[in-house]
Amino acid sequence: MNRWLPFEWIAAIRFLREGRMQTLFIITGIAIGVGVIVFMSALLTGLQANFIKRVLTSQPQIQLIPLDQIARPLRNAPGVFENASVQRPSQHVISVDQWQKVRDRMQSMPEITAISPTMAGSALAIRGAASRAITIAGIEPASYFTIVRIPDYVVAGVPRLNSQDIIIGTELAKDLGATVNDKLNVQAATGTPVVLTVTAVLDLGNKAVNERNTYVALRTAQSLLGIIGGVTTVDLTVKDIYAAETLAKRIESSNAVEADSWIATNAQFFTAVQAQKTSNTMIRLFVALSVAFGIAAVLVVSVIQRSKDIGILRAMGASRGQVLRVFLIQGGVLGFVGAVVGSVMGAGGLMYWHSAMRQADGSELFPLMLERNLFVATALLATATGLVAAMVPAIRAANLDPVVAIRG
Repeated sequence: MNRWLPFEWIAAIRFLREGRMQTLFIITGIAIGVGVIVFMSALLTGLQANFIKRVLTSQPQIQLIPLDQIARPLRNAPGVFENASVQRPSQHVISVDQWQKVRDRMQSMPEITAISPTMAGSALAIRGAASRAITIAGIEPASYFTIVRIPDYVVAGVPRLNSQDIIIGTELAKDLGATVNDKLNVQAATGTPVVLTVTAVLDLGNKAVNERNTYVALRTAQSLLGIIGGVTTVDLTVKDIYAAETLAKRIESSNAVEADSWIATNAQFFTAVQAQKTSNTMIRLFVALSVAFGIAAVLVVSVIQRSKDIGILRAMGASRGQVLRVFLIQGGVLGFVGAVVGSVMGAGGLMYWHSAMRQADGSELFPLMLERNLFVATALLATATGLVAAMVPAIRAANLDPVVAIRG
């Protein structure tokens, strides 16, 4: 033993070494608990990141759309009463009112990182004898691709959008028998029909989306849908994705638009994410409690078994504070060593699970996210738990009367 170590450390380590089996069992128990925390935390973080990536890479985080059209009754003439029934009008495609001003106001907000106007509507795509109903999205590629990363989903061609170009999904390409450089006749209920060239084919990971979603240049969509100079949505991305709903309400209160956040649009998904966070916190809490009770139980037994040794130390001049620190050090060492072993176990288990579990297409089920902060926080938590758990037995040991302890 290093003679330069403080007395408390020498005594604590000697006690741990002499009770090898107890020490081994409690370190194993702590390691299993810490391994569960590391495994579950990293797994849930990876799954959550993957889910959010899937949701947010295929849609804007906030969409600004026109207010609903509301029918109002005519005001009655003086002295005349009419029992009028006002029905909700059918909602047709209209532009966001003064969308350029709305866009300029959004650009002045520091919480918003990207803005893109979009002209969306329904149309019919025709090639030969085949025809399919589609959803047209007229976009400005430079700005829209920063919100929805269309180039990442291209499986054929180049995502170019000039005035005579169109990007389609894989399912629509199969239905129409179309491929890159083929021509499609696109018609809407209003506006001017156009013939467009397929420049790219996308796989957005959803069959229904791949069947209907298409992308054209903004001006092409405006002409096709008969709303020259207008846009149906202004799409936004924000710095803090979890603050999107709060920001959407702020935008609604100061602009003549309706703001839909990804949180409101995917309410069930967001609830599931929050439930995952809550369950992860509860797992950590119960594991920490189990570790604390385990350390406390072992050290209480150690105090009873070593009462004579403690009495001799006190008779030889060891102070209450030194005896207290001996057992606190034991608790801290057990917690720290268990955390190191458990972190290795948890990380190894997660890496094996990551390599073994794959999706149907062979891609990874979740990204491997073993962050340094997770290991540091887990080690600190386990060490602190060990110190707190050792407090009661340490105080008991420090308060032992040396005469009584030696006599047994």
